Formats: sequence, C-alpha cells, structure tokens
Amino acid sequence: MVELPKGVRLSLAGRVLSASGPLGTVVRPFPSDALALTVTEGSVTLELKVSSHRKRSRALLKTWAAHLRNLSGGLTRGVEARMKVVAAHFPMKVQVRGEELVIENFLGEKYPRSSRLVPGTKAVVEGDIVTLSGHDVEQVGQSAANIERATRIRDYDPRVFQDGIYLIERAHLKEAS
Repeated sequence: MVELPKGVRLSLAGRVLSASGPLGTVVRPFPSDALALTVTEGSVTLELKVSSHRKRSRALLKTWAAHLRNLSGGLTRGVEARMKVVAAHFPMKVQVRGEELVIENFLGEKYPRSSRLVPGTKAVVEGDIVTLSGHDVEQVGQSAANIERATRIRDYDPRVFQDGIYLIERAHLKEAS
C-alpha cells in the first residue's frame, strides 16, 4: 500500500499508468499482466497476479511501490539533480539554449557540443554548477546522463584529462517546504 499526497491522481487504462499532480502529468507503461492496481481515496494498493513465493515477483511488487512513491513525490514536490563543470585545461562555457545544454570550448574544440534535455526537465547554470529540475525522477536522471555522455573524452588519458560535467548529486525529491 502506497500513500498518495493530496492532489495526485492515478489512473490505469490497459497497460498505461497515468499520474497527474500539481506540477504536471506523467505517463508510464505498467505491467498489468503481473500486477493489479487499486486506487482508493488517498492510497494505492498493489497486488500480485502471479505466484508470490517467487523472488522475482516480490521484487517486481516492491519496485513498482517505489516507482509510485517517486511518481507521487515528484508530482507534488519536484525532483532535482546537481552536476559540476570541471575544466582543468580550457575554460568551458556552458549555457542553456531552448531544450539543449550547449558546451563550448570543451578541450579547446572549435565546434560546440550539445546535450538534449528530456522534455519536462529544466536546467539552470550558475557558475560551475548545473542544476536540473523537473517532476519525474527518470526524466531528470536521463538528462543528467545525456550531459555526462556529451562530455565523454576519448583517445586521451582520463587520469590527466579530467575535464567534463559530472553528477555530484543524484536525482532526488526536493525537500518539503
């Protein structure tokens, strides 16, 4: 049983779970052949449709309970991740342009690198810290992974060339205010 905060509504249509709250809406595929979802006022009950004495079945149940807690918390409080810009050799210029994070002068390269932000994720650059925020843990985490991958260094010794943008604080629910 997972408690839902006020203002969060869940609905299940076939194999698609829709959640909406004060900060937005999230749609996610749901394994309705293995789990049953019952929504009551203020809480959600998950029930296994398959044998519960199997370790994988119990793991699926607890995984989806965690997904629902993250989903409801993200829709009410929001999600945040922090990244650090490390520029040891050349000064990097990092800025947000529309739905992309643009990295200029990375290792002295002539052409800028860019990283796509997953829709629903916003980025703010303050000095050497990039703060990603949104209402879905998976979207914010994927945006952070896209940024790290855009600054991946190939053909250089990683012990010497440590330049890049690295995750310093994983995607987590914001503190209740």
